[in-house]
Amino acid sequence: MLIGYVSDERYSALPDVSLEFLDERGQSWPAQSRASGAVHAALPAGKYRVVIQKPGYGAKFSSVEIPSGLPHQFRLLTDSLLGYAWPKWVRSGEASEFRVHSVEPYKLELWRYGWQPEFVRSLGWHDEHAPRAVMQVTPDGDYTQTGVAWNRVGYANSVHSQHVVAPARSGLYYFRASTTAGRQFAFPWVVAPAAPTAPVAVLASNLTWNAYNSFGGRSNYIHADQLPPMPTVNARVELKRYSDAGFFTWGADDYPPLSFDRPEPFNHLDFTEAITDPIEGRQACHLAPAEWRLLGWLERENFACDYYAESQLDAGVLDLGAYRVLIICVHPEYWTRAMMDRVKRWVFEEGGRLIYLGGNGLNCEVDITPDGSMICRNEKIVGLSVEGLGGKESRMHIRHESEASLLGVVFTPAGAMTGAPYRVVDESHWAFDGTGLRNGDRFGEKCLHQRCPGGASGHETDKVSPSSPANLRRLARGLNPDDGGADMVIFDTPSGGRVFSVGSINYVASLPVDEHVSAITANVIRKFLE
Repeated sequence: MLIGYVSDERYSALPDVSLEFLDERGQSWPAQSRASGAVHAALPAGKYRVVIQKPGYGAKFSSVEIPSGLPHQFRLLTDSLLGYAWPKWVRSGEASEFRVHSVEPYKLELWRYGWQPEFVRSLGWHDEHAPRAVMQVTPDGDYTQTGVAWNRVGYANSVHSQHVVAPARSGLYYFRASTTAGRQFAFPWVVAPAAPTAPVAVLASNLTWNAYNSFGGRSNYIHADQLPPMPTVNARVELKRYSDAGFFTWGADDYPPLSFDRPEPFNHLDFTEAITDPIEGRQACHLAPAEWRLLGWLERENFACDYYAESQLDAGVLDLGAYRVLIICVHPEYWTRAMMDRVKRWVFEEGGRLIYLGGNGLNCEVDITPDGSMICRNEKIVGLSVEGLGGKESRMHIRHESEASLLGVVFTPAGAMTGAPYRVVDESHWAFDGTGLRNGDRFGEKCLHQRCPGGASGHETDKVSPSSPANLRRLARGLNPDDGGADMVIFDTPSGGRVFSVGSINYVASLPVDEHVSAITANVIRKFLE
């Protein structure tokens, strides 16, 4: 009889896992998972407590009832070092709980990330009298929808409370965890001000962070519609993403929630990483480690700013009326409709100034659920071209309106996964003051982005579309292949509002190291603050 499957936090099948099924009378039946992770056992009908063990993974207890309609998904967690703050975004003076998974004693520190990482305080060593007592477990089933709920089991005593109050200074903070064996893991914490302190607000793209977070085996890019019935043995062979040339990620009618209550390994920052170091790896280049480059550059250039999570804009914590300039950056792909409508009203009716230093932004609508998760409204599409989107310009356009109406540009697949410099096309514009750049000159050749190296226009790029405002001016264009370069544009609104967009994920990775990119961006911020 097939009882279920055993898998790890990536939904990879685990063989040779020992399971013991205990019924309500104390009788015991042993079982062991097979190569596919499958667990077979001849069990009488009834309720069972299941003890699960495998070297290299945390032991746990589960409960099953036989018979059941579907195979049970037993989930184990690797012996590793992981963590996250909960909530992941707060205001100064509010508290978050640090939720850390470690199988050995660990030390925790809090750091603030400006131009240079700044030590804030030590949060001490954490261990317990019992063996492996600071180890966490993951729930069974698809916990990408519900969250991992760390610190709920075994933390009943208030003495074991693991809370920290957010510092008075707004910014991007990281908890740094390190163990006696030398393991290290860093996880971000967005601290907004208790009240506005600067004329500039910067948004962390935390909705995008969550959309790309595959901890638990699902993200909006892998198994977006559901976990398959069986865990993965060989991804390249089994997953249609790799084996089916006609497959597209978003071809389903509905998409389950993605919980924020999960660690975010993609946002890890090496403890020794400097802001001018290359951004290595596949994911760091468009998530929090890349966004840090903007915050550090703002500090270097003496532009004071307050930092908020996108979720705080959606919830109304961020009062746009208190700010002159709003900066969104790198890859703010996922927004709620309320966020887009509020920012558009602020820009077009209230004189707000929006600076978009990213690419593929506002491309898809999401809904935030009361239980702390989000639903990506991808729709059922066959591609991200206008043809694949049924004549629309984006997933946001299908459900609401094109983001080009606010940003001036919208993502298209041309030029994707390449990097190139920009070429000046409107040298007379004040954005180029003091740069010495003339029409035809290139800039943005230096870039820290290592996934798509080559320049400030890259990774994913946005272009002017029929939905762009009629009074838009194109300042520069990326030199990416297939006419796929990012459009750098600017326009004014009747209320005195302004929008500046660079249309490129790579752009912020050039800010700390490319003099022309730095000078142009500084010119825009200074002008928008007038």
